[in-house]
Amino acid sequence: MTVFPDHDGFVNGAADFVAALALASIAEQGRFTLALAGGNTPRPIYARLGTAHHASRIDWSKVHIFFGDERCVPPDESRSNYRMACVALLDHVPLPPGNIHRIRGEDDPAQAALQYEQAMQRFFRTSSPPALDLICLGIGDNGHTASLFPGTAALREQVRWIVPQYVEVMATWRVTFTAPLINAARHVAFLAEGAGKAEMVWRVHDGPYDPDVLPSQLIRPMHGQLHWLVDAAAAAKVQSV
Repeated sequence: MTVFPDHDGFVNGAADFVAALALASIAEQGRFTLALAGGNTPRPIYARLGTAHHASRIDWSKVHIFFGDERCVPPDESRSNYRMACVALLDHVPLPPGNIHRIRGEDDPAQAALQYEQAMQRFFRTSSPPALDLICLGIGDNGHTASLFPGTAALREQVRWIVPQYVEVMATWRVTFTAPLINAARHVAFLAEGAGKAEMVWRVHDGPYDPDVLPSQLIRPMHGQLHWLVDAAAAAKVQSV
């Protein structure tokens, strides 16, 4: 677990982490595949990546952007993860349009999930879950990550990479990466900030394993590395930092 002292340290440190992986992946294999998280926590990190400090260091023509989940809304709607990523990062860096792989939240959820999985199969040229270079994830107040919510069918998916899921507590449809896809990644990074996340970070990191209640505990990369990027307030209750 990497603990940053404050908000600025968290934002700058997390952005440096992503940028370093991008540079290493491009040097090693000629591209960097990154799945973005939604929510408020990563927004300033994305914005930092879009500043001249990082934008000039990374060869964005070799970066491919994916999304770990999406709300089933049009891409210009305020709740869209794609729109948030565009405003914070994608509109500020020279990414070729074909390198941005968005989930079509405006379509039927089941069709959107199937089309995204098929598009990823074509891109990675595999029928097995591909190893994305980095998947960024948040942790919700109820222990959810991506759109893997407590007690939902998506938690038990073992075959599909991407599924539609109706989230009853939010009365909305989502499309989400499943645990098998996330756990195939080379690197997975949980991003958490603030005292309000301290209890949940501790429960997921150190508490009893109960992924039906705490879906974030499903995230255990098979061959890759799991990173926790948190600020001091979010890490306050964790014993094994």
